[in-house]
Amino acid sequence: MDVKALQQRLDYLLGPVLSARRGTEALAQAIAALEEQQQAFVLHWIEVIDRSNYELAYQFAAAAPAALQRLDETAARTWLLDALDRYDREGLHSGTRALQDHAAYTGIADHAQAASFEQHANVLRLFVCGLAGRPLQLESAAVTCTDTDTLYLPSRITVMPSAAENFNIYKVLATLLWAQNRFGSHRSDLAAACAAYPDPQYATALLMHLETLRLTPRIAAALPGIARQLVAWQNGATDARCAPLAQPEATVEHSLALLADLYGRYEPPPQPWRIMLHTEARSRRDARVQRERGELAALLAQLLEGQQQQGGGDDDAAGRFSIDSSTAADGSAEYTLKLDGRPLEAPRAVAERIESLLQDLGEIPDDYLLNEGEDADKTGDDESSLTVGEASAGNPPFHYDEWDCRRRHYRRHWCTLREVELKPGDSSFIDATLARYRPQVQQLKRSFEALRGEDRRLRRQHHGDDIDFDAVIDARIGLRNGVEMPERLFTRRHKAERDLAALFMVDMSGSTKGWINEAEREALVMLCEALEVLGDRYAIYGFSGVTRQRCEIYPVKRFDQPYDAAVRGRIAGITPRDYTRMGAAIRHLSTVLSAVEARTRLLVTLSDGKPDDYSDHYRGEYGIEDTRQALLEAHHAGVRPFCITIDHQARDYLPHLYGPARWTLVDQVEKLPLKVAEIYLALSS
Repeated sequence: MDVKALQQRLDYLLGPVLSARRGTEALAQAIAALEEQQQAFVLHWIEVIDRSNYELAYQFAAAAPAALQRLDETAARTWLLDALDRYDREGLHSGTRALQDHAAYTGIADHAQAASFEQHANVLRLFVCGLAGRPLQLESAAVTCTDTDTLYLPSRITVMPSAAENFNIYKVLATLLWAQNRFGSHRSDLAAACAAYPDPQYATALLMHLETLRLTPRIAAALPGIARQLVAWQNGATDARCAPLAQPEATVEHSLALLADLYGRYEPPPQPWRIMLHTEARSRRDARVQRERGELAALLAQLLEGQQQQGGGDDDAAGRFSIDSSTAADGSAEYTLKLDGRPLEAPRAVAERIESLLQDLGEIPDDYLLNEGEDADKTGDDESSLTVGEASAGNPPFHYDEWDCRRRHYRRHWCTLREVELKPGDSSFIDATLARYRPQVQQLKRSFEALRGEDRRLRRQHHGDDIDFDAVIDARIGLRNGVEMPERLFTRRHKAERDLAALFMVDMSGSTKGWINEAEREALVMLCEALEVLGDRYAIYGFSGVTRQRCEIYPVKRFDQPYDAAVRGRIAGITPRDYTRMGAAIRHLSTVLSAVEARTRLLVTLSDGKPDDYSDHYRGEYGIEDTRQALLEAHHAGVRPFCITIDHQARDYLPHLYGPARWTLVDQVEKLPLKVAEIYLALSS
């Protein structure tokens, strides 16, 4: 395109930020000097960025000609997407600064040897997930560090001569940041300790070197290959003064003491990549401890109540919890939960809080354990008096990426999601539903009971636990007629054990108001009644929200909760809420489902329409493509998605989202309660 045509196009795209003093003539002249393919690249991305921010699009147009003189297309794309990530996370000023810093990306992209975070993020997440300890988020950033919730890794690594070696650096960095969380590096405020020295940058480098020496033996116990790489990074023998850090009893306090002794008298060896300290690591850790302390107290109160009910209300029981913890050979914490001195198996939710607190504190103080006669609000925090659901509503939220089909790239931590307590509704709804559908419920129970375990006798087997008399008679007749005696003369019992977990994701958007909401609740009542006979593990969550800042999940029944009066009350309390931003909900519930050990994991969505939200361009293609990407992520994580819908337009979009065979249309709302359990029966057979 010539200058005139380019200027007309830029005037159209950038019109909202143009003025008498700011025109597009200079931009058009600079872009006109580019090759045709580069011009197309610039105009395409101006149009994409326009949908996020006109000013950022203008800044890209201004920076692109100079950047494309130095960068090839791959490097330019990396530069641009990093800038967009910075804009999403930190705002316009940060995104503009990143656009102006294109020189940092010079020469990085031809590299067949390069490894990028975007390329390896999914593998790295699976790798970190496989390490013991609480779940951690991964994100690319300019500085390699951890805030104890998220591991921040470089967007690109090119320091080694091959792509495989550069990917190994990613694994080593992720392991080292994970080990900082797992083995107590942030039990002290390391950033504040380094800031007290005359040269904080040198103090930080030295402290990170000392912590690497301390953590390497612990990493070696689980990942000897990673540990060998860490040793190789030290470029030779370790200084004798650092030898105490290799002892099993060494803690972060030993590293801080050694920092004081060696400061100014020791130069840490060069590393392939520099690890820094996150300024908010200590505050994030403290906030998490406070939150999980309250959650643990609430969960122990529920556990104690259940134990007392099972024990018949023993008046002699003291009702006191205690935890015996020890350190394993690899430096990780092991523990036993006890009630009145007797070992007690911790439910999953309790175990998760205990293990997380042990990572952060090393041990759990007695006043963190809710004991008989102590109210939850006397554990030292207002949060402790909350139920688990109430505490979740006030907790730091979950953050999820969102797929932007226009960028062909994720918006990092774009959606904010919270689990919100669902208040119980009128229990008479449950009784009325069971009375209305009594014959159908009984029929479903018989169907589900027939499927349970599939305990049946197999006939005409080579070996077994009994004689198959029909086969023997047939064999005798055949023998008299000159036919050779067959070998299949036995019967044996065969029980097909079910190993399945299902999570039902229920649309609670405003469009379900009226008959649809009532049909959803009736369907869940009938489904639960039937599933209790079958014995499959199942959970129910509602979802709704408005904008990316307020995505909400409503736990109705978690996997570790029984189908009791509380769950029935929450089913009755399901009411229409806001909009249908499905991507974040699918990502969150896929994570919940992936944590369940089962051979088959089903994520069944019950919905009345397509993905939709109030703003952020989520309606239309953007929302469809984000939901599809979330479903693909679930599939890659071993989750089988399926959708049950009553939307007559579903044929236009559900095959694209779920595939041609992973959805079904219930054409009349009144049929929904009868169909959901039947569909599940077919899915799980």
